[in-house]
Amino acid sequence: MSGIISPSILSADYTNLERDVKLVEAAGAEYLHIDVMDGSFVPAISYGPNWVKQLRPETDLVLDVHLMIVNPERFVDDFADAGADIIGVHVEATPHIHRALQMIKNKGVKAEVVINPGTPVSAIESVLDMVDQVLVMTVNPGFGGQKFLPSTIEKIAQLKVFRDARGLDFDIEIDGGVNNETIAAAYEAGANVFVAGSYVYDKVDPAAKIAILKELTK
Repeated sequence: MSGIISPSILSADYTNLERDVKLVEAAGAEYLHIDVMDGSFVPAISYGPNWVKQLRPETDLVLDVHLMIVNPERFVDDFADAGADIIGVHVEATPHIHRALQMIKNKGVKAEVVINPGTPVSAIESVLDMVDQVLVMTVNPGFGGQKFLPSTIEKIAQLKVFRDARGLDFDIEIDGGVNNETIAAAYEAGANVFVAGSYVYDKVDPAAKIAILKELTK
């Protein structure tokens, strides 16, 4: 299975966002990663549902919305109605992860469960049969430009084994420190969706960077 590239607009030029989205779309990216941060679950603050609503008519890319917010079920309907194709919720952010995922599925949107670097795969085993995607954070969430944590490779491998053993069908996505030096090991371990922010949007040649990542995940 070839890798899917999901550029993160957290690293794009906000004053030329439409241009930067069109650029990665033309370069062959399949997804667009949208990090939603509330200043509580993570220190930073970013996009609300209106960002997704404004982006939806501008691109055919899959809008891959990552909710880094406390009690994400409060905003599932808003982001689904705004046009999200995938909504990811952190197991650490709610005591009701099953309900949050169920809400996403009920809106006809793909459901994703997310785990931080310090959270074991065992924390999400009970909901893996209801998700379309699992996001393994390969850095601590909240800031772009961090270095990939090699210890997270084991989690990717564990998820692949668990998925295959149970005959499940979910994608494995990683987010954080993805570049030409880290992507191959994650792909080999079983990841197939790759969020890349600062590596792609380095203001030099985003299209060339996407081409490199796609070549390394064939």
